Amino acid sequence: MSALRLEAVSKIYQSGDDEIVAVDDATMVLGDDEMVALVGPSGSGKTTLISMAGGLLTPTRGRVTVGATDITDFSGKELTRFRAENIGFVFQTVNLVPFLTARENLLVVGELSGGGRAGRKRAGARADQLLEELGLGRRGSNLPAQLSGGERQRVAVGRALMNEPDLVLFDEPTSALDTQLGEQVMALIRSEVKGRGTAAVIVTHDQRVTRYCDRVLTITDGRLAEPVAAS
Repeated sequence: MSALRLEAVSKIYQSGDDEIVAVDDATMVLGDDEMVALVGPSGSGKTTLISMAGGLLTPTRGRVTVGATDITDFSGKELTRFRAENIGFVFQTVNLVPFLTARENLLVVGELSGGGRAGRKRAGARADQLLEELGLGRRGSNLPAQLSGGERQRVAVGRALMNEPDLVLFDEPTSALDTQLGEQVMALIRSEVKGRGTAAVIVTHDQRVTRYCDRVLTITDGRLAEPVAAS
């Protein structure tokens, strides 16, 4: 079974009498524990493509299947629940809850899925483990405003991995990190993906990222090119 299947997916916006094609007839299949880098120039459709893959946008045409579930025709409510249980996101704007600590920003993900008292205990241990692995073991009680840009980015990575989702979508996860931290974060992402049978699509301009991935896909003017080997 594939972790993600996009079948002839397009996203078209209407602007007056004109049509703007953001993604044009894109087809992609992602294996259960596969990491794919998605590269391309600004405005090429990278973020639009992964937003459709994650159920944040509905395609104009085509079908989106995550795991065994075709989410193309899901209602907004169905998509919200499905995302919370099955998909992790890390976007450039990390969108941490400003009045929650770093640890609480991870824990709130677990609370959305329930699980009672035992679930909360497991979530606490999972949050502590991820914060430690991300080099934030001593920053768990800090609010986002008390963290650097790189630290906030790492909290967002931890939040995306918190519920051990089947699919994680990253938009420039190392953009705010220096070389050393970027390498550490990518090593953690790869370890989580490969160790837990999770799949990932990583939008990036950072060549450090591509060498951690199994494949590299290029998108230009909304069209996916044939994959090339990761360098």
